[in-house]
Amino acid sequence: MNVVGRLRSQTMKISSDLFDAFLKCPTKCYLRSTGQAGSGNAYAEWVREQNDANRAEATKRLVAGLQEAEVAVAPRTAEDLKAAKWRLVLDLPVQAGEMESRIHAVERVPSERRKPDQFIPIRFVFFNKLTKDDRLLAAFDALVLSEMVGQEVSVGKIIHGDDHATLKVKMPGLVGEADKLIGKITALLAGNSPPALILNRHCGKCKFREGCRQKALEQDDLSLLTGMSAKDRQMLRCKGILDRKSVV
Repeated sequence: MNVVGRLRSQTMKISSDLFDAFLKCPTKCYLRSTGQAGSGNAYAEWVREQNDANRAEATKRLVAGLQEAEVAVAPRTAEDLKAAKWRLVLDLPVQAGEMESRIHAVERVPSERRKPDQFIPIRFVFFNKLTKDDRLLAAFDALVLSEMVGQEVSVGKIIHGDDHATLKVKMPGLVGEADKLIGKITALLAGNSPPALILNRHCGKCKFREGCRQKALEQDDLSLLTGMSAKDRQMLRCKGILDRKSVV
């Protein structure tokens, strides 16, 4: 089935926040989906503040030099979006089926020879070094936007770092990968129980850290063995070895 034009039938909407959480940890995604607040995390709060400050500055840079009429108030429908003559729209809410995002900015590039205008989603990231997760989040934005407007979104941009460098991201391969991840999230959220708890490197940056670690200690979970790879843990679980005490 083609990615563009497909709608999903699920009660819980898959937002960019849930998609981001799943990239880090399925348990984090599940806990967010159930509305749990967690106990807080100083690093996570610092990252949020830095991202907000970076986004504000990057937005000023994008708008500089544009006429007021060229910066649009967020269109409310796909028809409004495609009919507009703006060059840039900020903080655009997009929704298609059961997916939704709030894209940091979208650039409109007029096309020649009566072809549809090109829409380029833009995401702001304050880190100087980008990760695969950053590219997949950009692909998620492109996927939702493409389904909303009914046409392919083949390119996205990530503006990042102290110098506000711009990276153009080709979407076709990444959108396919993001689409598969959305399928996994759909299955996770449709279930009646949380996924298997696995501590990982992201735990130190997560607001759910304390609760997850306490649960892992109660279960004497294998993921407490920090020197063991995820592949080795999975092999042990397949053999029925589920806690540290059982490891010889």
